[in-house]
Amino acid sequence: QVQLVESGGGLVQTGGSLRLSCVGSGIIFSANTMAWYRQAPGKQRQLVALIRSDGSSNYAISVSGRFSAFRDNTENTVYLRMSSLKPEDTGRYYCNRWGAADGWGQGTQVTVSS
Repeated sequence: QVQLVESGGGLVQTGGSLRLSCVGSGIIFSANTMAWYRQAPGKQRQLVALIRSDGSSNYAISVSGRFSAFRDNTENTVYLRMSSLKPEDTGRYYCNRWGAADGWGQGTQVTVSS
């Protein structure tokens, strides 16, 4: 059974930074491309970043240059380092396997105040 547990969210002022973590179990973690998504209130979940098993990554245009995803396969963990945060980055952040329809965790809330 896939289990993904996100943490590290919080309330931060505009321009601040946070680092999110996601620990996975029940999957061959190192073999999966992992992704970070966010869901703002009243909006659909959208892709923020994806990170392949080799550590290469891609980002949504809206976060490119501000967010950085990395992973530690030995710890079954992916991270999302977020800097220069903006109010529009507010939302609930989730990680999952890229393209997966199931296995969603509870996410972690990020709130950026103006």
